[in-house]
Amino acid sequence: MSMRRKNAIILVVDILIIWTAVVSAYLFRFNGDIPSGYAAQMVMFALVSTMTCSISFAYFRMYKRMWQYASIGEIISLIQAVLAGMIISYGLTYLIDGDRVPLSITTRTVETMLLFMGGSRFLWRLIRVNRSVKNEMKTNILVAGAGDCGALIAKEIMTNRSFSQSKLVGFIDDDPHKRRMQVMGYPVLGNRNDIAAIVKHHQIHDIVIAMPSSRRADISDLINICILSGAKVKIIPAIDDIITGRLAIQTLRNVEVEDLLGREPVKIDMNGIMDYVTDKVVLVTGAGGSIGSELSRQIATFQPKRLLLLGHGENSIYTIEMELRSKFPQVSLETIIADIQDRSRIDEVFRQLRPQVVFHAAAHKHVPLMERNPSEAVKNNVFGTKNVADAADKHQAERFVMISSDKAVNPTSIMGATKRIAEMYIQSINVASRTQFVAVRFGNVLGSRGSVIPRFKEQIAAGGPVTVTHPEMVRYFMTIPEAVQLVIQAGAFAQGGEIFILDMGKPVRILDLAKDLIRMSGLEPDVDIPIRFSGLREGEKLYEELLTEAEATTATQHERIFIGKPQLIDRSELDLKLRQFEKVFGAEPAAVKAAIEQLVPFYVQVHVEFRPEHVEQHERRAI
Repeated sequence: MSMRRKNAIILVVDILIIWTAVVSAYLFRFNGDIPSGYAAQMVMFALVSTMTCSISFAYFRMYKRMWQYASIGEIISLIQAVLAGMIISYGLTYLIDGDRVPLSITTRTVETMLLFMGGSRFLWRLIRVNRSVKNEMKTNILVAGAGDCGALIAKEIMTNRSFSQSKLVGFIDDDPHKRRMQVMGYPVLGNRNDIAAIVKHHQIHDIVIAMPSSRRADISDLINICILSGAKVKIIPAIDDIITGRLAIQTLRNVEVEDLLGREPVKIDMNGIMDYVTDKVVLVTGAGGSIGSELSRQIATFQPKRLLLLGHGENSIYTIEMELRSKFPQVSLETIIADIQDRSRIDEVFRQLRPQVVFHAAAHKHVPLMERNPSEAVKNNVFGTKNVADAADKHQAERFVMISSDKAVNPTSIMGATKRIAEMYIQSINVASRTQFVAVRFGNVLGSRGSVIPRFKEQIAAGGPVTVTHPEMVRYFMTIPEAVQLVIQAGAFAQGGEIFILDMGKPVRILDLAKDLIRMSGLEPDVDIPIRFSGLREGEKLYEELLTEAEATTATQHERIFIGKPQLIDRSELDLKLRQFEKVFGAEPAAVKAAIEQLVPFYVQVHVEFRPEHVEQHERRAI
């Protein structure tokens, strides 16, 4: 039914209520026998009341309200509209008729109108709620958080047609004063420690976390408890949605792995970033990759004079170009298809376009693939970086920020070793350059291409098994947006020669991550989806580090960014070693690895043997 038709029906009902209220008031006043003189007054009072109350209701927007969501505000508006209309009606009737309407009749008319009009509107809301409740129930829902947000979610569940096949069972809340209280007519059943029992007893299918103002660490703990209960978990993303009035059923989303990290949002110094990015020509290499594309998105928000997107793959560069042109039409974009291994081409790009700030994200990063193709890792990660850094130095860019990796610390892989050599080179070139060269080192990013998360999701969707290399393997994780925000922020602190280390929080055990992903899919690890251990791959180690023994950190102005102690590296000696290094291109992998060992003091090839007892230990812990 259209809103116009609904409002027409409500208007007709209101007019009938007005006449019913006036006539019944006169009948009660005169015990059912209305004198002839008052009968004419009754008709006049009813006509005047119909006119004035209709105008009053329009003024108070009573026909623009959605009564299925009626609350105290709607009740107050109804009272105001009725009182205003009846006061005016009382005065107009006296002016027209010459006799005052008895005060008892006016009072009873107001009471009846409020009772019938309020009742009819809330009856509509009750019908809407009952209509959804009477449907066959398929999903029992538990709301975590019995506060304002929880009440809003409860109202949505009660009235929104999207939940017509759902039933709200109750709430859980850690506030002991709310225990056994009711919210929107539904009980607070316990706290987070009772979730498992509540889910089992009430056969809860979905848990909605409605605690947008809570600390991320608390939410992470709660999510883990909910996942372990076997229920599916949804979450309200941010308190801003409530403050700005944007909270709707569409804001509910499934819990993602990022929510399990439990870290507070990154706070960045907007002014510091704008000082070195805004109105500057900014180049992003590897702009089509996971980190490079997110760098491009975030840099575009700071209004650079020109944003240069450089990449080797035309499809990925085209994709990010189309996205940025749509979202940031005011930003001047230049797309460049180039290979950073092509020294003359890179020099040409710098000579023609004169970038002032360079974010170097182009790299080969897949550890096992680089173990099998070490020459390509060296050409891209070492000499590709050297080409871009040399061009930045030659054409006097202001700042050069290189994306590095925790795998560069005490590297056991070709990828990590080549990243370490790249760090060494930019630290050496910084000594005599006008350009400020820095590197930013961090761990794995969730959801990046080739990362473990998409692989696990594919395996779960295929019915398993989920393959984990080793039950004790741990990694640092960060979301792509927060990593990129910190990279850009670190660039603002650059003085030249630093290696910035990002606070990655607590390391995550890959086995736990796999189990969480399985449970988040509504399945049980080792029951619905088997987990298999495949053993460490080439170049991998059980844990990653963020600092070498020689690097001590100092704090920066940002609580999540630290500076590793700069290493003194002789530029001429490093250049000599790199020229010798070029001779091993195309040689056997063993020869390339031997050359790397000569160049990187901390590079050690290790192999962690995977034995059956590892699985037995894992299974005993699970039991």
